[in-house]
Amino acid sequence: MVEDGGEEEAEGESGEMRAASAAPPLPRCNGFLPGKEAAGGGRAAPAGGEEQAAAPEPPVASAVPAAPEAEAMLPTGGGRVETRLSRRRLAVLAVFSCYSLVNAFQWIQYSILSNVFAVFYGVSFTQIDWLSMVYMVAYVPLILPATWLLDARGLRLTALLGSGLNALGAWLKCGSLAPQRYPLTVAAQAVCAVAQVFILGLPSRIASVWFGPTEVSTACAVAVLGNQLGTAIGFLLPPVLVPNTPNDIDLMAHNISIMFYGTAIVSTLLFFLTGVVFEEKPKYPPSHSQAVLLTKPPEDYSYKQSITNLFKNTPFVLLLISYGIMTGTFYSVSTLLNQMIVTHYEGEEVNAGRIGLTLVVAGMVGSIICGLWLDYTKTYKQTTLIVYILSFIGLLVFTFTLDLGYLVVVFVTGGVLGFFMTGYLPLGFEFAVEITYPESEGTSSGLLNASAQIFGILFTLVQGKLTTDYSPRAGNLFLCAWIFVGIILT
Repeated sequence: MVEDGGEEEAEGESGEMRAASAAPPLPRCNGFLPGKEAAGGGRAAPAGGEEQAAAPEPPVASAVPAAPEAEAMLPTGGGRVETRLSRRRLAVLAVFSCYSLVNAFQWIQYSILSNVFAVFYGVSFTQIDWLSMVYMVAYVPLILPATWLLDARGLRLTALLGSGLNALGAWLKCGSLAPQRYPLTVAAQAVCAVAQVFILGLPSRIASVWFGPTEVSTACAVAVLGNQLGTAIGFLLPPVLVPNTPNDIDLMAHNISIMFYGTAIVSTLLFFLTGVVFEEKPKYPPSHSQAVLLTKPPEDYSYKQSITNLFKNTPFVLLLISYGIMTGTFYSVSTLLNQMIVTHYEGEEVNAGRIGLTLVVAGMVGSIICGLWLDYTKTYKQTTLIVYILSFIGLLVFTFTLDLGYLVVVFVTGGVLGFFMTGYLPLGFEFAVEITYPESEGTSSGLLNASAQIFGILFTLVQGKLTTDYSPRAGNLFLCAWIFVGIILT
């Protein structure tokens, strides 16, 4: 839903375009990758306005030509389009981050209480594990239809589907509050898993469509942060809300109902907020790269051609594999963390959860710092490579200090590992947008997530087998070898 501009605005804009077109064109000499402009060079907009100017334009025609980096982003006709930052962008980012948080919370809430739910539903631990695995399994076949929907029907509809399905799954769980209703809770979790497909691919799209060139990486990091924060709360809150009471199933059902109904109410509120806050795009494009995309006729876009272009892009294919390796490793370590800790520290299940919390919280800090660093330096490849190498070193240290007998060492090494591994997530998204411009951000990030899910499933199965048959060190060394491959690809 786009706001209509008045005649005066349209007239001013066309006059501005005529003025810009009077300047002689210059050869392109933009020092940044396509899709990004140099920061600075503009006045701040007056306070109190509905929109903030992102790149002020000259008021009259001038003999001085346009800046080379701005000229590089002009449409074919040479006219410049006015760019501004909308205040609504902050509300869009906040609402998205919140319902992404709830979706991640619903993913982990069963695993962290596996012993409780196994007793409550009378099923095996493997069946409880599948309540988390369904998120990865659902993502792979559905990501291409979801990214097609994002490109064909737009940001608003995709956001409403993600938040709506999230709320629907939460309410279905409220109907599964009886020991015989395990199939219903599986169905409810599957609905939440489908909602995730419409959530994970949105951070880079929201950042590029709503935020200016000096904010994009930070906005993407904040959007990813919401999902990570949901996982952290999922480690922390469910054990508090649902203590283990195996001798009192009725009390257990009551405690689970508090968690389920609370989640459903919050999810529903966020669904309504999504309908109010989300629009397809701001009234004015926030950057010249978005202004250029506005000049392309819709019929020029082909989803199939976009996929083809991405797989013909060798740097993107290399990033697709390396991103899948890194993120799949993070998924595997998170899933098997409890098993690794309990092997060396018997009876420390509670501390295993706290170590997982430390890993996620450190990763949230890493995501924000990496996003800020990218906005400041625009050094995408260099930053990605450095973080990859530090993640490799962090996993090696974690592997060889895990069995020393000091839990405090595991807390520290786990935090360092999470800082770099999770900090890589927004780096991968933004690097993909840079090297694939002007292809759709939703398509590139969707393929990255699909790669991560596939590697996550494979790594979890293999590392779990090695950990069970040999030792946690064998499983972690397997992951270290793959991360080394990822360094070479990067």
